[in-house]
Amino acid sequence: MTPVILLAEAKRSAEVTDWGARIGWLVGLALFVALIYWLMREGWKWRGTLQGDLPELPTVPDEPGEARLTMSGRYHGSTTAGQWLDRIVARGLGTRSRAELTLTDAGLEVVRPGASDFFVPATALREARLDKGIAGKVLTEGGLLVVTWAHGDKLIDSGFRSDHAAEHTEWVDTLNHMINDTEGAR
Repeated sequence: MTPVILLAEAKRSAEVTDWGARIGWLVGLALFVALIYWLMREGWKWRGTLQGDLPELPTVPDEPGEARLTMSGRYHGSTTAGQWLDRIVARGLGTRSRAELTLTDAGLEVVRPGASDFFVPATALREARLDKGIAGKVLTEGGLLVVTWAHGDKLIDSGFRSDHAAEHTEWVDTLNHMINDTEGAR
């Protein structure tokens, strides 16, 4: 009779889910993701602190003059000139956003809804070129308008992408012509 009892016990099914272990793993994973996010945020703030010597950004003059060119698109960020991965986050320059660009004789006005606007005086403009990437944004060759400008003792590259990429070439030509004229007048 003993063998029959053993057979009956063997037919009992195993427990399918260990809810305690599953919930423990999910809570642990959520805490790990939160830690990584917090570390990234602290790194961003630390980078801003290290770049705290960057002077205040210029504001648009009262009479900027007539618009030579306008463009709507995206602002992808600013980096130290020539170092496309060294993002500048101080003074709000690290915030990606929509952007409206206006080029006048006074300089380049960048209006960014939801982020701080800035102005690059014509005397601070150094170069304009087409490039493929800037600090975390890589596009096809020539898909990004990069404007190099001086601010304080630092050269800065700022990257823009127009809603109509065909405008980039006209912007590069006009900006470089304007820069050459400004340098000739100095």
